[in-house]
Amino acid sequence: MAEFDFQALLKQAQSLQEKFKQMQAEAADKTVEASAGGGMVHVVADGGMNVRKITIEPALIVANDKAMIEDLIVVAVNAALKRAQEIVASEVGKLGPMGGFKIPGMGD
Repeated sequence: MAEFDFQALLKQAQSLQEKFKQMQAEAADKTVEASAGGGMVHVVADGGMNVRKITIEPALIVANDKAMIEDLIVVAVNAALKRAQEIVASEVGKLGPMGGFKIPGMGD
């Protein structure tokens, strides 16, 4: 049976942490868009779960329906953040199961 190598395990953990940080930075640079109310409210968010921009069509503001505007903003923001989460999940998925992490001396 192979001997457990704690140093190799620590090195792999550090490598995985670096890969994860890089993945987070790459995802944060990517943007997604979502809209609600037939495009009356438009939201841009990034992979860092930040809302970058909200656009409201002037016709919606002229309608002066505060409750509807608020509801459409919530729907559009939630849709954009869901898409942003999907970007992050996709990037994490590229790391593979456990990020390619193998325990030295266990099942080699």
